Formats: sequence, C-alpha cells, structure tokens
Amino acid sequence: MEREGDLIASIYYGHISSQATEQLLERFGRDGSFLLRDSVTLPGTYCLCVRKTPFVHTYRLIHSSDGWSLQGSNRQKFHKLQTLIENYRTSSCTERPTVPLTDPLDKGQLPYLSFGTEYLEM
Repeated sequence: MEREGDLIASIYYGHISSQATEQLLERFGRDGSFLLRDSVTLPGTYCLCVRKTPFVHTYRLIHSSDGWSLQGSNRQKFHKLQTLIENYRTSSCTERPTVPLTDPLDKGQLPYLSFGTEYLEM
C-alpha cells in the first residue's frame, strides 16, 4: 500500500468489518464519501466502499497480472490502485460505479478513532 500514493494511504482502513465501515461512513461521511478496506471474505482483495444514503455500496477491486479492475469489469485495467480510483472519481467512463466517488474519507482527519487490525471504537 505504501507505493500506491497519498490518496490510498489516507483512505485505506485495513481489516475492518463491513459494519464498522458503514458506521464510519454514516457518522463522518456524506453521499459520495468513500474509503478502502481489506475484503473480509476474499483475502488479497480490497473493497471500495461508497456512501449513498441510505446505503453503503461496496465494490471489490481485483488485482491480476494485467492490473487493477472492478470485479466483473474486464475492459479497464489500471497499473496502480490509485489510478483506478482517480479514474472513477474524475471521468465519465461507462464502467463507472453507480455511486459517484466525491469525498475521500481521510482517516487522518477523523477525530479520536483507534485503528489496529479492527476498528475499535467510535
């Protein structure tokens, strides 16, 4: 993750549950807020989670020898994870997630939260 860039470092929450993700986005986010976490069910896979009231939408990000892509998307591959996210934030590509990515939920900007391998408290 270190080599991915500042955006990824700021939104990567590691191994937190989907319930903790929903709580974070509900409490500190707004429509379009997003974060990145490890997939609980598929090791080595990441989840891009985006708030769109009243839901949090989750998109799996898959890495292959060709690069990064959204699960189920075979057309667009990106060399870096940050490039994939930036592309879906700024372009009007046809494979864009249904929920716009507008506001990264920067973990460095959240007050009084403890992070380890699990989200500890709010």
